[in-house]
Amino acid sequence: MPRWLERLWYGDSALRWLLWPLSMVFVAIVAARRQAYRLGLLRVEPVPLPVVVVGNLSVGGSGKTPLVLWLLEALAARGIRAGVVSRGYGGRTQAQPRRVGPDDRAAEVGDEPVLIARRSGVPVVVCRARAAAVRRLAEEGVALAISDDGLQHYAMPRAMELAVVDGERGLGNGLCLPAGPLREPPPRLGEVDAVVVNGGRSVPAGLPLSRTLKMRLVPGALQPLAGGAARPLDSLEGQTVHAVAGIGHPQRFFRLLSTLGARVIAHPLPDHAPLRRQDLEFADDHPVIITEKDAVRCDGWRLPGVWWLPVEAEITGMQADALLERLVSVTGLAEEGRHG
Repeated sequence: MPRWLERLWYGDSALRWLLWPLSMVFVAIVAARRQAYRLGLLRVEPVPLPVVVVGNLSVGGSGKTPLVLWLLEALAARGIRAGVVSRGYGGRTQAQPRRVGPDDRAAEVGDEPVLIARRSGVPVVVCRARAAAVRRLAEEGVALAISDDGLQHYAMPRAMELAVVDGERGLGNGLCLPAGPLREPPPRLGEVDAVVVNGGRSVPAGLPLSRTLKMRLVPGALQPLAGGAARPLDSLEGQTVHAVAGIGHPQRFFRLLSTLGARVIAHPLPDHAPLRRQDLEFADDHPVIITEKDAVRCDGWRLPGVWWLPVEAEITGMQADALLERLVSVTGLAEEGRHG
């Protein structure tokens, strides 16, 4: 994200008030569109599976994909086999809906679907029309569809909505596009089943506290892009590294490396940006650390000295149990015998 846009959306730039009238037009269009779905003027597509949407209000990354992976693992532990649908942002495949395999290229189907397919092993289907993706996913014999993003995709029915909020940046200046980062006004969070706050020391203001829970991202051992043995996290202590991140909020990644003791030379890239080899090549011998999402865009590259950092979502026990119990309840799924 350009620095001027960061200051506008998450700072105190006076420019936001010049853009405020356009934001009001945007809000009116969003409200009219949603009302059209409620009244049946726009068609909600039927789907054969219950759908859990993991989305957000803000433009940019907030931690949706780690939460999707956490849900898949937690549901599998309860005997519920789920699959994932995604728009496949950044991909250029013309064959839609398309089942994503772990060996697919991110340039074809999108980086996040490939990451989920590789990490989880569950069926993943991409399609711009997510309802069509759910129908294709049902052919895989799953009991539940999890939509990675799609909170505003009202053509797809949903049994449950989870909204992820960046715990560091919150809702920014609280305004909708273009004056702020929001795709829907803040009161929309009062309608979702749960708000999941990713990171941060406290819950940002303005969230429905009774349905808000905390999540944090826990890093794992560094994985070599060239293959071979992993590198323990404590090896970063006092180490100068080049950190390259093409994600929605790269500063979160850079701060994480700093908390692990690394001296970080930051190289932010736009979210979903195609990586070039020269983006990972520098004139010194310092290690290069990238995100897992960036790693899936390095198709077949075996670059020595480049490592990617996996992260896993962690939700505290009581909150995790309550969330899963509610999910099982609202989707109508029994825990036993629903392997598909």
